[in-house]
This record gives sequence, structure tokens and C-alpha cells, in this order.
Amino acid sequence: MEFIDLKTQYALLKGSIATRINTVLEHGRFIMGPEVAELEARLAAFTGSKHCITVASGTEALLIAMMALDIKPGDEVVTTPFTFVATAEMIALIGAIPVFVDVEESTGNLDPSKLEAAITSRTKAIMPVSLYGQTADMDEINEIAGRNRIPVIEDAAQSLGSTYRGRKSCNLSEIGCTSFFPSKPLGCYGDGGAVFTNDDAIARACREIRVHGQEKRYYHTRIGVGGRMDTLQCAIMLAKLERFDWERQQRIEIGQRYTQMFEAAPSLARTMSVKKDRDSMYAQYTVCVEDRQDMQARLKDLGIPTAVHYPIPIHLQPAYTQYAPSGGCPVSEKLAERVLSLPMHPYLEAGVQQKIVSALSRLPIAA
Repeated sequence: MEFIDLKTQYALLKGSIATRINTVLEHGRFIMGPEVAELEARLAAFTGSKHCITVASGTEALLIAMMALDIKPGDEVVTTPFTFVATAEMIALIGAIPVFVDVEESTGNLDPSKLEAAITSRTKAIMPVSLYGQTADMDEINEIAGRNRIPVIEDAAQSLGSTYRGRKSCNLSEIGCTSFFPSKPLGCYGDGGAVFTNDDAIARACREIRVHGQEKRYYHTRIGVGGRMDTLQCAIMLAKLERFDWERQQRIEIGQRYTQMFEAAPSLARTMSVKKDRDSMYAQYTVCVEDRQDMQARLKDLGIPTAVHYPIPIHLQPAYTQYAPSGGCPVSEKLAERVLSLPMHPYLEAGVQQKIVSALSRLPIAA
């Protein structure tokens, strides 16, 4: 049983991927070749954003977005501790201070009711994470940010393709950032990412920053990085876009089927909820359980792979304890002890899902 089945996807797209790669090998423009602009145009149209700027990774997207906003050492960026470390890592890397706000227990996303109390005169951005493929409460977050004149960066590394109140993730705030890591809902065969915005000045800054701050060749208007997404990876992504609409719908249906199966057996593990005004790309399908280590071992014996996203909140990681808020983040800490991600991909069959759910039904569950 595959946790994420990239092999089936490749078998279906093998011809298209080969054609796309061979085209790049023939023209030889391995950096900033025509496939880069083609992919950016396709993704901008998909999200409804005016601009898409491809970059070297989802992590690099967050860094470039903050550099484009001119966030400086000592500035504060409000974010969640219950996510992959890259979110806070980039804040700390530029010398800013990550300010952690706890999450909702039902979704794992930043709790907007706790946001305003974390804002100070030094707050220069708010960075909610669209965890597990579902966006946070972006309208509420944007309203609070707007009253305080603070830009919002959506960390949409897991949610490209999801919708929120009829709008697409990555086009819900001043800047959206996503990742094309191979295991993401839309992934390449290495590292890659993108920044989305409707602001012309921000887009121009991001484009210059990703090529060492160049406005034109050897003319550097700002500090930048080597942050380009290479042409071969863009070519692979263009081939994968052929099936993305279908895979998106499959992910939603498979995730909903998981939930229906769990709800039909109320004694099972608690599922993370998806709110009615949005959908989820189910980058992971995650439940909450007790005695997680024992459950993982027993599921492994049944041939069922699992993963934990994420076992230690960022504010409790050794490199980040200096940023831990007074009183901690109790909801994040509780979730970190209980979350368990199950096999999830667009090619997951209902029978396999039933096997997984049936296996969990014989195990202890979270309250």
C-alpha cells in the first residue's frame, strides 16, 4: 500500500512528461526557458491571480515574499506553530521574530479569535498556513490585518487547488505562496514553488529578488537570492497539469469518503473537520488518536503506512524555544500528540480506504 502513489500518476503521464522534458533538452534553455513563463501563465489563470512567479521551492517562496514586503530584522511576523518548520524558519532567517498564535482544534488552522492580541506596532505581516489542504479563515484574518494595515501572506504549500468561499487558495490575500515538492497535490520531481499576487509592485520585486535582485542583466536594484525554478521542473509541471483538475476532484471525493466512513462508525478516531464554506485538497488525510505510537506500529503490521504531520510544534523545537509565547500553545501541543496521517492520493481505491478504516476500528481512539 502506497502512502502517496506517484508511480501510478507517472505511468499515466509518462509520454507527456517525456515529450516535455525532451523539448527542453532540445532547446537547451535550462534556466528561465519558455516553459517557465508558460507555467506561470497557466497557474495565474488557474488561481485567478494577476501574477505568478515561480521560484526554487515553497520555502524560497516565503522568503522572497517577505523580502518583497521589505520585512527587516526585529520586525514581527505572526504565524502558527502547528506546521512544517519552513514557515517560521524563513521569518527567523531574515532576522524577524516569529510570533506564534495557537490554532483551532477542529482544523489545526490559525485561530483568528486569538490573532488581534498578538499584533503589536512591530507586526509587519501575518502568515496563516492552509494546513492539510484547507485554507484558514482568510476573510476574518484579512479583516483584522486590514484594520491594522498589515499585509497577509498565505502559506498555501498544501492547498493549491482548494477553494474558499468561491475563491482559489493562493489568491486570498496580498501574497500567496505554494510548494511543488513531489508529495504536494501538484508536485514536480524535485524542489519548486511559486508566489502569487495581484500587486504589480510586489510581483516586480519578487521577480527581481529571485534573480539576485536584478532589474536587468548585471544591474541590481535590491538584495536578492538565486531563487529560480529550473525549466525542466516547469516542463514536468506542465505535463502534470493535464490531470490536475481530475486529481483535484478525486482528492476531494476521496477525502470526503474517508470522513463518511469514519462518521458511519462513531467509535473511531476523530477526523479533522472541513468547514462548509470551503473545500480541502487533502494534502494529508489526518485524524486524531490516542496511543499514537502503538497505533502506528499495529497499522504497520497490517501493511498500512502512516505519518505524523507534525509531532512537535515549532515553538517547542530546540531552535525556536526563544520565540515560545508565555503559556505555550496548548491546542497545538495537544494536536501534535494525537495527529496521524493516513494514506492519501488521487488513486486511492474505496476498498483500500475501507481496509484502513476497519483497521482503525479495532484500535483505541481519541476522546
